Amino acid sequence: MAKKTSFKSSARSRRKQQRKKIEFKKKEFRFHGLSIEEVKKLSYEEFLPYIPSRVRRSLKRGLTVRQNKLVSDIEKTEPGNVIRTHLRDMVILPSFINHKIAVYNGHEFEELSIEPEMIGHYLGEFALTRKKVKHTGPGVGATRSSKFMPLK
Repeated sequence: MAKKTSFKSSARSRRKQQRKKIEFKKKEFRFHGLSIEEVKKLSYEEFLPYIPSRVRRSLKRGLTVRQNKLVSDIEKTEPGNVIRTHLRDMVILPSFINHKIAVYNGHEFEELSIEPEMIGHYLGEFALTRKKVKHTGPGVGATRSSKFMPLK
C-alpha cells in the first residue's frame, strides 16, 4: 500500500529541492564601480579621486623614500612571497593586491594577505598593536580581600 503524504509535507519537500538547485555565486567586488582589473590599470593620478581625502592628501605630498622602496619591492616580487615592513602608515595601493605583507605591530610581524577590499586603507589598520584583555582571578596584593583567597 502506498504511503500517504499530506499536502504540507509534499510542499515542504518541493521547497527543499528548489533550495538545493539554487547556487549562490560570490558577488564580484567592485571598487567605486570599477572592477579590480580596471583599478589596477589606473595611473597614480587617476586613482587619487577614488580614495578618501585624508589618504589622498598624504599621497599627493608624495611617498617617502622608504615607502617608494616598499612599492618597488612589491612590484618586483611575485604574489606568493612575504614582504616584511615597519611601514604602518603606508596606504594600500591596487598594485598590492594578492601579495602577502608582514606588518610590524610593535611586538611581532603580522602577516596580511592583501585583498581588494583593503584598497585605500593603511597597513597599520590591519596589524593591531594591542591585545584583547584577558581577565583572570585577582592577583597577589590586588585588594585587601584577595589576600585571603584560598590557593587551589
